[in-house]
Amino acid sequence: MTESIQKRVQEALNEIRPQIQADGGDVELVSIEKQTVKVRLTGHCAGCPMAAMTLKNGVEALIKQRVPEIQKVESVK
Repeated sequence: MTESIQKRVQEALNEIRPQIQADGGDVELVSIEKQTVKVRLTGHCAGCPMAAMTLKNGVEALIKQRVPEIQKVESVK
């Protein structure tokens, strides 16, 4: 992945981070492998039953909108 893609992914995460932090959680970029972004949900998000929905409808949707080269976002521990 180019530095540009990593920078745009990080900017997307920074954009959504305040909403996640408002619920006591956070999200951090772990890696970008091919067209898949791997993130770690921390804080309250780590054990929250809504974490999967936050990941898909929030984090993944925003990253794919901002960085069309990305096909998938996965949560890792």
